Amino acid sequence: MSQKLLEAAGPLADPARADGQWLDLLAAWLEQMQPELPESLRARAYSLGLSLVGDGEMTELNESWRSQEGPTDVLAFAAQDEGLEGAPAMPKLPAPEPDQEEPLELGDIVISLETAARQAETAGVSLARELRWLASHGLLHLLGWDHPDDARLEAMLRRQDQLLAGLRL
Repeated sequence: MSQKLLEAAGPLADPARADGQWLDLLAAWLEQMQPELPESLRARAYSLGLSLVGDGEMTELNESWRSQEGPTDVLAFAAQDEGLEGAPAMPKLPAPEPDQEEPLELGDIVISLETAARQAETAGVSLARELRWLASHGLLHLLGWDHPDDARLEAMLRRQDQLLAGLRL
């Protein structure tokens, strides 16, 4: 990825500052969503991975995991997902000991920085805003949201807008 692209992303792509930026943002969203989460996803602490990659790596992931050619903007790999119909269920994580506060593993979000930059330019928004938009989309997928039809996609996009605006339901 080019230095210019990394600079355009600001602190969200700066290795020295990104962890704190993403941690604060994702923690705020998870706190905001607590009341609407199913009991199995309510926790005092969470663990998830977030990676910014180039189009080359995203193309490989997209082809390997979704059998889709080319890069996509965001992929989410949910740890708490039951799996596709007909596929074996993913193993459930062991419950923590009663006196131990283990974070609930949600999975991983992968965002293509290059695709995000193109989308940001097309939409007339900053790259930082597009990265937050894609991260919110990925997080919703980790929490069980999906968009198999237009109505569910519209609901998911509205929820992303609410997360970005800091609104509570």
